[in-house]
Amino acid sequence: MHKTITFVLIILGGIICASKKLGVPSHNIKRVTSAFSQPDSSYNLCSTCFASGDDSLDILLNLILNGSTISTCGTLCQSLAEKTKSQLLGTFCDSACDAVGIEKFITLIKHADLDDIWYCELAKICPIKDDGDAKITTFSISPTTGPKKTSFYITVIYVSKNGIGTSGFAIDIYTLDHIILSGRYLLKAATAGTYSERLVVTSDPDPQCDPLQEECEKWLPGIYNVTVQICNGECGSKNPHSSIYDTAKGSFQVTK
Repeated sequence: MHKTITFVLIILGGIICASKKLGVPSHNIKRVTSAFSQPDSSYNLCSTCFASGDDSLDILLNLILNGSTISTCGTLCQSLAEKTKSQLLGTFCDSACDAVGIEKFITLIKHADLDDIWYCELAKICPIKDDGDAKITTFSISPTTGPKKTSFYITVIYVSKNGIGTSGFAIDIYTLDHIILSGRYLLKAATAGTYSERLVVTSDPDPQCDPLQEECEKWLPGIYNVTVQICNGECGSKNPHSSIYDTAKGSFQVTK
């Protein structure tokens, strides 16, 4: 007989769980080129899992908070498959849940302790390599100064001696109106070698940003500090198989 777990939550104000992400995901930051622009089929599956991770975890959290009676991983993950109309996402969920058990899986989701990469590693979709390394050898921003609406190109070159596992590439831009603009990208597990990433940051207010719904960057004149990181697993995560390989910092200036 399966053990049935029923959750009854009483919310008296405040926030149940904090966001997994650092900063605000920004439409002003675009990934231009990557060393992994022509990935293989196994990476495509890992990438699909990663890209759907946020939505899947949000739906799973809602299923739990709505007081659903959940008896097994199969019950919970089939509900996800039905909600998303994707049996593949249900399969990802089932594999990750089976790896830790239904009770721990639900606890991880409730406390926002599952990040997208670890979720996909639990599902055995994305490979793990804990003896990897990466050293940033080049970090450049061009141009370094420009008026509002300038496109600033950021180039990062890194070298790995041992190869990397499923990894994260993160950028945070610290703005004058105290909004941290962020980008989070997946890096394919790779052998030793030299790799590069190129991003473009457009200092143009997003016309689709609704200040009633979210923070909107104004791109005021001044210095914008930039931090990039390459990490084993997801940058900022405290979960297993997660650590920072290397960090680089720089800045650009927006003029009037």
